[in-house]
Amino acid sequence: MAGTSIADPAGTGMDDAARSAWMPAKGASPAEIDALVMRVLAELSLDEKVAMMSGKGFFDALAEDDRIWGARPYRAGGGVERLGIPPLMFTDGPRGVTRVGSTCFPCTMARGATFDAALERRVGEVMGVEARAQDCSFSGAVCINLLRHPAWGRAQETYGEDPWHLGVMGAAMGTGIQAHNVVATVKHFALNSMENARFKVNVTADERAMHEVYLPHFKHCLDAGVATVMTAYNKVNGEFCGQSRALLTDVLRGEWGFEGFVHSDWVRGVHKVYGAAAGLDVENPEPLVFGEKLVAAVEAGTIEPEVIDQACRRILTTQFRFAAKEDPLEGYSKDLIAQESHRALAREVAEKCAVLLENDGTLPLDRAKVRKLAVLGALANMENTGDNGSSRVRTPYVITPLQGLRALLGDDAVAYASGEDLEAATQLARESDAVVVVAGFTAKEEGEYIIGDIALGADGKPGRPSISKEPIGGDRLSLGLPEAQVDLIRAAAASGKPVVVVLVVGSAVLVEEWREDSNAILMSFYAGMEGGHALASLLFGEVSPSGKLPFTVARNAGDYPFFDRDADAIEYDRWHGYTKLDRDQMTPRYAFGHGLSYARFAYRGLTARVVDGAIEVSVAVRNDGAMAAEEVVQCYVGAPGIEAEQPVKLLRAFDRVALVPGETAIVQLFVSLDSLCWRDPATHGWRLEGGEYRVLVGGASDQLIETRVTL
Repeated sequence: MAGTSIADPAGTGMDDAARSAWMPAKGASPAEIDALVMRVLAELSLDEKVAMMSGKGFFDALAEDDRIWGARPYRAGGGVERLGIPPLMFTDGPRGVTRVGSTCFPCTMARGATFDAALERRVGEVMGVEARAQDCSFSGAVCINLLRHPAWGRAQETYGEDPWHLGVMGAAMGTGIQAHNVVATVKHFALNSMENARFKVNVTADERAMHEVYLPHFKHCLDAGVATVMTAYNKVNGEFCGQSRALLTDVLRGEWGFEGFVHSDWVRGVHKVYGAAAGLDVENPEPLVFGEKLVAAVEAGTIEPEVIDQACRRILTTQFRFAAKEDPLEGYSKDLIAQESHRALAREVAEKCAVLLENDGTLPLDRAKVRKLAVLGALANMENTGDNGSSRVRTPYVITPLQGLRALLGDDAVAYASGEDLEAATQLARESDAVVVVAGFTAKEEGEYIIGDIALGADGKPGRPSISKEPIGGDRLSLGLPEAQVDLIRAAAASGKPVVVVLVVGSAVLVEEWREDSNAILMSFYAGMEGGHALASLLFGEVSPSGKLPFTVARNAGDYPFFDRDADAIEYDRWHGYTKLDRDQMTPRYAFGHGLSYARFAYRGLTARVVDGAIEVSVAVRNDGAMAAEEVVQCYVGAPGIEAEQPVKLLRAFDRVALVPGETAIVQLFVSLDSLCWRDPATHGWRLEGGEYRVLVGGASDQLIETRVTL
């Protein structure tokens, strides 16, 4: 967008003096901002106000850019050209700013596996810097829809299956982005966890399921200061989310007191003009429903003028609040994009997110003993950072697993085969000292559901549209690996050499049919631009795996809730993931929070006491292993469950601790009593049950020590 900038993204050409009359001064107080908003509203015509309530120019821009999503920032509401008030300029970004050249981080699910809010905050800050450096002022990076079922195609864009974990990680990302005065939005509100049917499905849920499972993480992020909300495409209890008064007014504004603005998802996010009265402030990306139809509705008396003024107040107040803040950096130049420190952070995240699922002692590999390594599987030699939808980052480079291993060991020490010829793969494995099989998925098997010519550069070449008309992505049909990959793992095992399976995936994969053919299983997820370097460091013990599963891996597909990717209607109850398996007394293959290490950690001295509206928890954690490593300390709480049925336990706090061999750390965690309340449908309020509570702490949800407190 030539001639645009953060100060003047619409390219109005107005000088600073002209703009200053209608934009807040740096350091303006809330009262001064309110007064300016009222002055602007008094100046605007109805047409100008309604124009603020939609994006503009998206379809023309997409056509000019060969249908490449993210080729430029998109106008996403706000802005009054006559007054020099700039519009909000949108970028997506669950794994990095969706512009050419940005840093590509591991996918959101991978970052969820770090259980490291401080690290996620740093990732958010980088995204804020790179958004500003690429003329964006509005970010859609905070995706916190709950993983109800691992077949969900866009599972990779969220943090996991637990609402508390989602809220903590999403708040860290959102506040990190906003530290650089980029407005963050939290999405998709609400109950959005199906891909193929997302435009039509009606999700029904009772009050307890809604408020205890599917909404609390949104409130957590908004309470932390995330400024805006994006609605989901699906229906909830019979109404599309983008025009649901129950969600947007009764819950969001009425019960939660949210004061920011709400905008729709891109295209088909709102269906009726009454969405404005229901609480939707901005229709993106174009005025397909609002615009002239909304003006006509006001003039006809079917929409009150105050609805328009209220939406514009929310938009302007949010925008002015950010404009009034001083920037942390003096400038946001292009050379900040994918700078060395950002790439180093991408590698750090890739190292910390990997989850070691199983290990018989084969890992870490010893460079002195592994003089020749066989690397098998097409994914080992593929730039595969996740789906090709709205979260795609056109990053400067991607280090593949094969490249990372060759960079560490040398080209001659690493032999590669795609695995199409199984006999050749077995022979190559026999000639090597150890075998790494890289298995999993690509954007074809899981991701945003993209149909034909709306594909967003799906051929993997930056700046080129897809030539395929076949749908890609969407919800998975199977929870297992493709048959050809299972055959390759078995062919590798037939060599008699140690076999390490690396899983490049977005959520849970069933392992029952091949796990006994492997010596170790490492889940690397979609590991971003530095994933190959990180993988090499992990496999050869330069760093210990420390990620923990942000979801449950079951033994059977039937252990998960019912899932139909083509459903017109589906009911969501309170039970999924570890809460469902706990209730049904089923043993998972890998529990929520599971993750092995090259060290060994021991827990002791657990104490808990109630103080100042919280349970104060303290536990000693010791590294009994032979190498330095990090451990994720997890705290679960089990309610009495007499007054109302409750899960056996719920995650309510977590923290990371780094320990050298023999070192002990005292870890303190705090559990707010408010987080232990249950939703009473009779009063539509929250109740804290009295009685004895179990406090459980450990390195996984199935490896816990316990104490009790009485409330």
